[in-house]
Amino acid sequence: MARVTVEDCVVKVPNRFDLILVSAQRSRQISSGAPVLVERDNDKNPVVSLREIAEDKVDVNSLQSALIQGLQRHVEVDEPEDDDFGSLSVEAVGEIGSMIILDDTDDTLTVQDSAETEGEGAFVMQDSDFDEEGL
Repeated sequence: MARVTVEDCVVKVPNRFDLILVSAQRSRQISSGAPVLVERDNDKNPVVSLREIAEDKVDVNSLQSALIQGLQRHVEVDEPEDDDFGSLSVEAVGEIGSMIILDDTDDTLTVQDSAETEGEGAFVMQDSDFDEEGL
């Protein structure tokens, strides 16, 4: 029975290696409680999954996607790159025309025009002023 089923499935999935992977994924789904879409006829899950593929009862592309997601260990996430503000000098900030200011009384960062920064208690934040958790 299985040989005839494999020969029918090769028409649907031409690569036999891919067929085995997809069939194994469907067998795992059946084992975990997915409904069987063909008559079982006292067959085991791998044969049932091959019969479902041969009769186009399951979508092969969705099985392949589920297989890839199941085998995926690391999902790449684009994280923002750290900017190097430590090398930014007071003169360079002055040339830009604004400065980043930390108010000592309530620990807030503000951006002010360089003409407004001449008061007491204000200073330019540098990279060394930050610890691992922020301020």
